[in-house]
Amino acid sequence: MKPTKRIKGRGAQGKVHNKFSENHYEIRDDFLNYCLEQGESIDKPQTSYISTFPKTIVNKVTSPDVGMLYSLNPYQGCEHGCVYCYARNSHEYWGYGAGLDFESKILVKKNAPELLEQKLKSKNWKAYPISLSGNTDCYQPIEKKLKITRKLLEIFLKYKHPVGIITKNALIQRDIDILTELAKDNLIAVFLSITTLQEKTRSILEPRTASIKKRLETLEKLNAAGIPTNVMIAPIIPSINSHEILPLSKEIAARGAKNFGYTIVRLNGAIGQIFEKWLEQTLPDRKDKILHQIMQCHEGSLNDNEFGRRMRGSGTIAEQINQLFALARKKYFPVSEKIQLNCDLHEQYKDGQLKLF
Repeated sequence: MKPTKRIKGRGAQGKVHNKFSENHYEIRDDFLNYCLEQGESIDKPQTSYISTFPKTIVNKVTSPDVGMLYSLNPYQGCEHGCVYCYARNSHEYWGYGAGLDFESKILVKKNAPELLEQKLKSKNWKAYPISLSGNTDCYQPIEKKLKITRKLLEIFLKYKHPVGIITKNALIQRDIDILTELAKDNLIAVFLSITTLQEKTRSILEPRTASIKKRLETLEKLNAAGIPTNVMIAPIIPSINSHEILPLSKEIAARGAKNFGYTIVRLNGAIGQIFEKWLEQTLPDRKDKILHQIMQCHEGSLNDNEFGRRMRGSGTIAEQINQLFALARKKYFPVSEKIQLNCDLHEQYKDGQLKLF
């Protein structure tokens, strides 16, 4: 017997086994049902924060499908709880699960600002845009208290170094003052994630993210401040948000987005199991249809690992999605602006101030 209630405020609807762990545990459905009937969850998904002190903080990205070469993630795990998030699998390397652990056990890299400053001061480092949130969101809820991302931005500004940001949290508005200063020297690009215009869809798909209203407001405010902002409409999930491609593209264009990007969902690693469980709890009547259509986009599988194809999919449904985006680009972004960040200033500011020659 399956649980009858959804764990509200979370994407994953349970824990999943870590493939690197020798021990395997299961929670019996009858016990879980009992807890849910008492108005509580066996997982009691309260978020805990674990301090870590890594030796390095800037990571080289080797995937040819990702438009970045270096990334920096001040947090590992993400309380936003987006059920489709590809980063869930990375939590297994830390000894946790990709399900509820990913969104309730957040590793905080306390020394990230110090490590970044060391990197930017290094004689061997040549300026190249570093992306904040290549894996998990740098503006997830705990950032409001810890301000690690803000400290990182202050360092990027001090050393005149280009930086990109990917986020779906309106908390980025707090740092418009620093972002505006970065923008004056063409050192910042923001990629705001907006996957739907329907708040009901957002609340179950991305349960602890900023509302759609706040994200659209954020897009307007960033652009009004002269901060170049694109939108990531990603991922597109057939029969969940695929019908919103044109209206969403129209809306973000009207709000000032310079360009947009998109991907088609792929459920790699443990995410397939997590997503299926989520469908059982949220959209049970559409579960089979949605899974079947996702499989049609990936050669009969929920996942596709082939570079160059995995983000855009293949087959009839994927082609329809790609054509809709081509139409949206032609209709709403006829003159797309590609952001090219300035990598020339940093060498003059490697000691934190302008070198005099």
